Amino acid sequence: MSTQIQFELVSPEEKLVSEPAFLIEIPGDEGMFGVMSGHCSLVSSLKPGVVKLHGAQGADVRKIFIAGGFADVTPANCTILAEEAIDVKDLNKENLDSALKDLNDDLGIAEEVIDKQRIADKITIVKAKLFALSGY
Repeated sequence: MSTQIQFELVSPEEKLVSEPAFLIEIPGDEGMFGVMSGHCSLVSSLKPGVVKLHGAQGADVRKIFIAGGFADVTPANCTILAEEAIDVKDLNKENLDSALKDLNDDLGIAEEVIDKQRIADKITIVKAKLFALSGY
């Protein structure tokens, strides 16, 4: 049995990652879970957070922020369909801080419940991106 699992990360725009990994840490709706070669088959909804790709044992870890989506896992493959995905190293704290301020301002003036919920959802994603930058 191979010690690596094939990983693919797909966003609405493009396939972002297609590579083997030793371990994949995934932010599931019910909490973080890890996937390795031979994992049982499952489908899970995902919350905003960081997917961590571990190469060969001891190799660097690649961190990719996702804004939610679904994971489809089989013993040989792990595919994540993400609503949005970006390498954590490409996130910019100043831009995120500015976006968070603007969204909070928008939330303060929004009148319709649906608008408030839409803005609150965006705030959650920006806060998750800031948390990802903190290197938790």
